[in-house]
Amino acid sequence: MREQEQVTQAAKGQVFEIKDMRAPVLDEAQKAALAAASQASFDFSSAAIMGAAKAQTGLNDFGATDFVERLDLWCECVEEDEFLSPVGRAGLWTMFVRYAADRLRVEDICKRHPEILDIEIDRPIIVAGPPRSGTTHLLGLISADKRLRSLPWWEAIAPVPTAEDEPTPDDPNPRWTKAEAGWQQQEAVLPMMSYMHEFSPDHISEDIELQALNFSSYLLEWLALVPRWRDYYLSHDQSGTYAYLKKGLQVLTFLKGPNRWVIKCPQHMEQLPVLYKTFPDATFVITHRDPVGSIRSTLSMWLYASRVLRTKSDPEEPKGYWIDRYKTLLSRCVKDRDCLPEDQTIDVYFHQWIRDPDPILQRIYDMAEIPLDEATLKTLHQYHKDHDPAVKGKVRFNLEGDFGITAEDIRQHFQFYFDRFPVEVEVR
Repeated sequence: MREQEQVTQAAKGQVFEIKDMRAPVLDEAQKAALAAASQASFDFSSAAIMGAAKAQTGLNDFGATDFVERLDLWCECVEEDEFLSPVGRAGLWTMFVRYAADRLRVEDICKRHPEILDIEIDRPIIVAGPPRSGTTHLLGLISADKRLRSLPWWEAIAPVPTAEDEPTPDDPNPRWTKAEAGWQQQEAVLPMMSYMHEFSPDHISEDIELQALNFSSYLLEWLALVPRWRDYYLSHDQSGTYAYLKKGLQVLTFLKGPNRWVIKCPQHMEQLPVLYKTFPDATFVITHRDPVGSIRSTLSMWLYASRVLRTKSDPEEPKGYWIDRYKTLLSRCVKDRDCLPEDQTIDVYFHQWIRDPDPILQRIYDMAEIPLDEATLKTLHQYHKDHDPAVKGKVRFNLEGDFGITAEDIRQHFQFYFDRFPVEVEVR
């Protein structure tokens, strides 16, 4: 274990305390990653990114070109972020090209198989909730029910297989193998991230990866400091991007059914009207948690990753951005929650979920009109047991020590949320 990461034994697992958050001591893997990335240069322009995607795929039809305006803005915002590190820039360049290449492949398969766009996405279960509020665990739990279709990370980052992805005797799933290599690389550079947000190949991904093929969503905000993109995204109708999300689900269903999906993205909380318009027959599961617990985790994750993704580790960056960003997210949820039909919507409260998830699962399944039999419940219990943070380990966050603020300093901004939803105070 690294020198600056103090580990203590919990009752069932390890609790990690990262002691060098404000002044990171880089290890050899982190130094090597920064040194290697600093040797590369990247042309952040839509022309360069689209050209690289065309060269990679041999395709040239991106479909509707309205996304180019957004890609241009993504690129401009990356260039405006003066503290983005070489590793951060390299990661974003690779990601942008991947999204452009995957968009080309989606458009290509839809041209070759126009019947894809007639596929029904039947009554999906859609999870929304504040980032870092347990939505990932809930998504993974329901995804353990194989009657439902979900999006594992290996498929999310390569939704349309290529000739190179054909199984071989030595490798039955090359897309999984590539995802595993990327996960191992991330673990080598940011080992504590696996205890905060896992990206292993079989981890069930957010549907934001499909939204990103349209170069929108709030995704870029998690990877760079991009207030200009935030303002653009929040002021523009996201109907086109949610339509592209549905298109991605149709393509994936065509490649491998069934067509009954479970998906999630915290961003859905601030896009409830568009979400409902796109998936009017869905079961909507809205999770709620004391914002302090969610924000504390977000701030810590950003600050920890900054040791390689940014050229400085400044707690003021995430503190100044994410408290206000959560306020926008939750205020839109408060404003729009009633646009969802009551007979299709369940509010799930974190304090109730961690005490006894079974009654909540039963309500979700009843609303979705899916039988929750004993065999399925046993499967879900096993997943819950296998992915319990108390078993796999977790990071203990230090709000006052790392950020110089208290729980009440944050909570005072969210009385409107507590007034609307009976959320229990979690962090004192």
